[in-house]
Amino acid sequence: MNITKESVDALNAVVKVEISAADYQEKVDKILRDYRKKADIPGFRKGQVPLGMVKKQYGKSIMIDEVNKLLQESLNNFLVEEKLDILGNPLPKMQDDFSWDADDYSFEFELGLVPEFEVNLNAEKKVTKYNIVADKELIDKEVENIQKRFGKIVPQEKVIEGVNITGTFVNEEKEINKKSTIAFETIAEANQKMFLGAKVGDVIEVNSKGLFEDAHKLMGALGLSHDEIHGLEISLTFTIEEINATELAEVNQELLDKVFGPDVVHTEDELRERIKEDAEKQFQSQADQQLLNAVTEYLVENTAFDLPAEFLKKWLSVAGEKPMSLEQAAEEYEKSEKGLRYQLIEGKVLKNNDIKLDFEELKDFTKGFVKAQMAQYGQLNPEEKELDDIVVRVLSNQEEAKRLQEQLVSQKLLNFYKENITFEEKEVNYEEFVKEVYK
Repeated sequence: MNITKESVDALNAVVKVEISAADYQEKVDKILRDYRKKADIPGFRKGQVPLGMVKKQYGKSIMIDEVNKLLQESLNNFLVEEKLDILGNPLPKMQDDFSWDADDYSFEFELGLVPEFEVNLNAEKKVTKYNIVADKELIDKEVENIQKRFGKIVPQEKVIEGVNITGTFVNEEKEINKKSTIAFETIAEANQKMFLGAKVGDVIEVNSKGLFEDAHKLMGALGLSHDEIHGLEISLTFTIEEINATELAEVNQELLDKVFGPDVVHTEDELRERIKEDAEKQFQSQADQQLLNAVTEYLVENTAFDLPAEFLKKWLSVAGEKPMSLEQAAEEYEKSEKGLRYQLIEGKVLKNNDIKLDFEELKDFTKGFVKAQMAQYGQLNPEEKELDDIVVRVLSNQEEAKRLQEQLVSQKLLNFYKENITFEEKEVNYEEFVKEVYK
């Protein structure tokens, strides 16, 4: 057997595998002898069937099977021995004159090679790293939300600013008859005057379009889906059944104990500090995700290398469960090219900087994930054995294990980028962050 590689260019190569009868015949003959011992053919005692008859009946299919096994094994070994980094899988080249009636065979495979490139982490145009702070406005609003949550409901004679209005929306044509409670401040400013001063029993005629400042509020108010409210413009009647204001709870030890447990938080200043701390922890995860996305975008846009595009399009056309036309494969390649580029960049960063993860790290990461999930349901101190058992079950699910592994790799990369890239740092409140990042 002889295997050779011919480079077409820096990104493409052809591997030629030549197999002669001497490479497979001994194995084929052994299998045929084993078949002869087991063959049960009418007219012959078991094990006494002439070898020629067995060979005539089974020889070709056994030979083809053995040649294919030998071909795959030798090709895989060659790729490993030659340390060839390839994209996709080798693609067999079609041969019009190929015949299994010969004794010697020659096979050719196209290869798409991983390009050579370097990753530069010294950005000329700095990536922005956001530090999201909880400002006074946000903290004030959260304190008020807590006071409302534990406040006293006080019925009102008429609609004034700040009340909650309970009533029934009706539209007979659309078969809408939905009781809802709406906060006065969610009503669009242009419509608020229709509600001000209204009393229980009053019927207000409104239009669905522009009723609320946020159009999505209409979903809950009318009990409709997102698709159903999209572009909806109908007349509605709203019959008022209750008008309630919330008398804010006083910020005292009783309230603080209800929110955080006995003797955890003692003053309003501590409450505000706790709100700030908790909010900024949540903001940090969003800032980290945005930073990772921004670095990813930067690296893809500023790390130049070519890909074996034509090879990859051909490979995509045959790689899936359902074959694609070359036109469909070209479209799929355009969609996936950016992701492939980042996979290669990520692999290079991991390899060049010896960033690895082992199974113990994955187990610890999964344990932390499980503990966080359990804490959301009030299980704050689970037994270690219970945790270990859950971790084993989670990681036995291949899809879940892969997802957690990807998250851990992303976390390691984020930590690496934070230590090795100089960012333009910017302090913003949450509203400013959303405006800048999700324009």
